[in-house]
Parts: sequence; C-alpha cells; structure tokens
Amino acid sequence: MKTTSQQRRAYKGPIIFSLGFRPFFFGAGLWAAVAMAIWVFSLAAGLDVPSHLSGVDWHLHEFVFGYTSAVIAGFLLTAVPNWTGRMPVMGWPVAALAGLWLAGRVVLLFSAYLPLLLAPLIDLSFIAVLALIIAREIIAGKNWRNLKVLIILALIGGANGVFHYEAYFSAGFDGYGIRAGVALIIMMIMVVGGRIIPSFTRNWLMRQPKGRLPAPMGKFDQVTMLVSAVALAHWVVFPELAATRPMAALAGLLNFVRLFRWAGWRTLSEPLIAILHIGFIFIPYGFLTIAAGDFLPGWSRASQIPHAFTAGAIGLVTLAMLTRTSLGHSGRPLAASKTVTAIYAFVLLGVLTRVAGEVFPDVEPLLHVAATFWILGFGLFAVAFVPIFFKPRVQKTPNLR
Repeated sequence: MKTTSQQRRAYKGPIIFSLGFRPFFFGAGLWAAVAMAIWVFSLAAGLDVPSHLSGVDWHLHEFVFGYTSAVIAGFLLTAVPNWTGRMPVMGWPVAALAGLWLAGRVVLLFSAYLPLLLAPLIDLSFIAVLALIIAREIIAGKNWRNLKVLIILALIGGANGVFHYEAYFSAGFDGYGIRAGVALIIMMIMVVGGRIIPSFTRNWLMRQPKGRLPAPMGKFDQVTMLVSAVALAHWVVFPELAATRPMAALAGLLNFVRLFRWAGWRTLSEPLIAILHIGFIFIPYGFLTIAAGDFLPGWSRASQIPHAFTAGAIGLVTLAMLTRTSLGHSGRPLAASKTVTAIYAFVLLGVLTRVAGEVFPDVEPLLHVAATFWILGFGLFAVAFVPIFFKPRVQKTPNLR
C-alpha cells in the first residue's frame, strides 16, 4: 500500500486542485479584488448590480460570506489531513467544490434575472457540502476532538441563511444575518489568532536579540474572549441597545491589552509576522467604533457594520493567512518578499483610508481611494501567487522579489 506522501506524488491531475488551499486561496484573493471593482464601478456609474440584493447588501454578503467562505474552505481542506493523518482531498472533489463556490458568486451577482430562490440555494449549499466533506474526513480519521469545527460551519451557514431570509422575506432588512456572520468570524480570529499570533511571534523572536516575549495563553485571554463574545452577541441582537455600548468599550480595551501582551512591536522588521498584529489591532478598534457610535460625528452608521471589523481585522488577518499558508505549503521560505510586503502595504492603506472614510463620511473620494488600494493589494496577490497555486511544490527557494 502506498504511503500518503507517495499517493500525493502519484497525483497526475491539475496542480491547482492538488491541495485545497490552491483553488480557494486563489479564488478568494481574486474575488476580493473583482468584487470590490464591481461595487465601486457601480457606485461611480450610478448603476445597480444585477442582483436581487441591493448594491450595499451584495457588497457586504460577498465579502463576509463569499470571500471568507473560500478562505475557510482552503484552510480546512489543508489542515484536516494534518489532524487526521489521511490523504488530503484532491482532484475532482476539490474541483467540484471550487466550482460550487464560484457558481454561488455568479448566480448571486446575476440573481435579478434568475428564479427567485435559485441563487440563495446554490450559495447556501457550499458550506453544507464543505461540512459534509470535512465530517467524512474527521470521522474516517477518528479525529473526534476536531468535530467541533462542524459547529462553526453550521453557525456560519446559519448566519448566511438568516441573511438570505431577511433579503427575501423580511419586511425590514434588520441586518441580523450579516452582523452574526461578522461576529462569528471575529470570534474565530480571536480564538485562532490568540493561539497562532503569539506562537508565531515567539518562534520568530527566539531567533532575535533578547527582549520581551509574548505572554502565554492564560486567564486574561479567557476573560477577554468571554467579554468579547457577550459584547458581540449584544451587538448582533440589540445593536441600538444602550447597554451594548459600554460592553463593547470594555471588550475593546481588553483586546488592546491582550494584543500588547504579544509584543508585536518587536516584529516590525518581519512583515509576515507584523501583519498579524496589525490586523488584530482592528478588533479592539472595531469594538470602540461600536461603543462610540452614538457620540462621535459620522460613527453612528459605521457602528452598524464597522469596516474595522470587516476590511481591517477580517481582511488583513485572512490575507496574512493566505500568504503564509501558501508560502509554507508550496516550499517557499516563511519570510516576506518585497512583493508580499507591497501586498500588505496596499491592503493596509486601503483599510486605513476606508476607516477614515467612516470618520469623515462626506469626503467621498476616500471611498474610491480605499477601493483602489484594496484592488491593487488583492489583485497583486492573485497575480504574484499564480506560480504557487498552479505549479508543483518547489524543492529550492525561488526568488519572488
């Protein structure tokens, strides 16, 4: 019987479908740029997107549920073999799943011309099929403790279902689904990031001159995540409730302290690590945006769905994962080239400009500048990483610079 490594080497299909991260990370990066271009063009031209959704709702959905579902799929399909010791899912199942995700993007964009429920059914089926694949692999590998990831997928799929229900059947679109989706992804970043960010930071700092190291996971982290979970739950269900503001403020302050404990300022010379800390900054900032929504001019609308959460924390932290995972699993060194640094810089500039646009909502050019930086960053990622996604793993380190 062939070993797992021998089976992987024996794979003769398209390289793009040889590991889950390849099609889904490529698709996520490309769609982040394309969807933003469609959204900004429709605004500038005064046109409606050809969707049954309003332009704003389509834009929100495609980032929160469209983009991030591809990131989650790529991460799980790549991580599960490490958990179970089984052969990774590859070939036609990956191709079919990627095709289902792409179909969801296309039908939602053109859903105004399609039968009423076709687009949401195709879109919702992606997370369901992904969950079945992951469940099969975990059960076959008897890796019972990681079955909990199915709960996360079910919650995200449920939030997406609520979004579609509100869009089709709710007399008033209250935004529970989109807020629930954002909150779930923020909590995922807090839980997963709370482990990998200090771990990656410590590993890198141990090779540097002596200095402060990240604090290990402890009671403070647990209290911070509990307070954050309660604050997010209140924001999802009662976004206008007065009690939501102080809870969000407390969560923001605790997360700032938590981030400070990870000694991120010592990693600025290695962008591959620093971007994780920079992205995480937008979690406490997002909480403070919610807390200040009633008091600072221009922030009331921003507190509904803070771009600090969506573009900032979700955008930057997932971008860090896209680049780091792609480099590592393709045999490249875990260090940021000039190209990777430029990708981070473009997207960060886009985030900062968009957040500034919430503080100064009347300065419309800020929105277009932010979108331009965002498109440049994710577009450069999609183009520069083509060799990683479409070519075999390298044995020697090529120069990406």
